[in-house]
Amino acid sequence: MDALRITEVFCSLQGEAKAAGRVCTFIRLTGCPLRCHYCDTAYAFHGGEWLKLDDILARTDELGAHDVCVTGGEPLAQPNVAPLVRRLCDAGYDVSVETAGALDIRPIDPRASRVVDIKTPDSGEAERNRWDNLDALTDHDQLKFVICSETDYQWSKQRLAEMNLPAGCIVWFSPSHGQITARELADWIVADRLPVRFQLQLHKQLWGDAPGH
Repeated sequence: MDALRITEVFCSLQGEAKAAGRVCTFIRLTGCPLRCHYCDTAYAFHGGEWLKLDDILARTDELGAHDVCVTGGEPLAQPNVAPLVRRLCDAGYDVSVETAGALDIRPIDPRASRVVDIKTPDSGEAERNRWDNLDALTDHDQLKFVICSETDYQWSKQRLAEMNLPAGCIVWFSPSHGQITARELADWIVADRLPVRFQLQLHKQLWGDAPGH
């Protein structure tokens, strides 16, 4: 079926990664095979509504933002996400795809920026990391580490040292809300002169955990 199971389609500000602060349409797909301890979108695990790709594109056009973020849940868990991303790119949108990194990113159009989460030990899902995704990254893609503890930080620093990433691939370190403070993570990054970008979730500062933002 030429459709996807969708939790919500809405317009807000992008809260993370290199498009942070820009007006963006979010297409949140339903379902995720992972259960990270810090997940803030568990409401997208179940339910949702089946929408045809044409209807998703029409809704995106109506909302009027140039940036589009395909997220979840885990968007790559639904095979029809690849044709959706391709059609969004063909339509001229600036597209990002947020993925937990446990599934193959290669089917996703490289014109989109694939934002790949590297799961840390304290996420509870580190064994699900699909490390061969690193070989598919381009200088248009991004990596994200959500840091829950100093142990997570040290683990992430070691993994980063072992990676051979494209020059333009941005690496983000974010503090897990309520587990470490932003100041702690910032201090560790500065002390180690780590070649990453620190980020906070802008949308959480503005709207908390409310759906539709």
